[in-house]
Amino acid sequence: MKAKIKGTTTRPRLYIFRSNKHIYAQVIDDSQAKILISKSSISNDIQLANQLSATCGGATIIGKSIAEACLKKGITQVVFDKGKKLYHGRIKALADAARKEGINF
Repeated sequence: MKAKIKGTTTRPRLYIFRSNKHIYAQVIDDSQAKILISKSSISNDIQLANQLSATCGGATIIGKSIAEACLKKGITQVVFDKGKKLYHGRIKALADAARKEGINF
C-alpha cells in the first residue's frame, strides 16, 4: 500500500494530469480542500495550437505559466504529484520548466 501525497497551506500539491491531447496542472491545498491555481493546454489564457498541446513544447509553456502564477501568490515550495504516470516526456518537461522559473520540489 502506497502513501498518498498531500499538500498543506505552506507547501501545496502540484498535481499533473496528462491525456493523449492535453496536459493539466493544478496547485491544490489539501488541508482546506481548495484548488489554488489551475492551468491547462485548453485554458483561455494560454490557447495552445492543437499540434502543440500534446507535445513537450506545450508542457513547457504550461510549466512556465503555472510557476509564474505560483510566484505571484507567494508559493515557492510545492509537493510534486504526477499520479501514476512516469516521470518522462511531457511530465518531465513541465516539471523542468517550473523548476527553472523558481518553484522548488
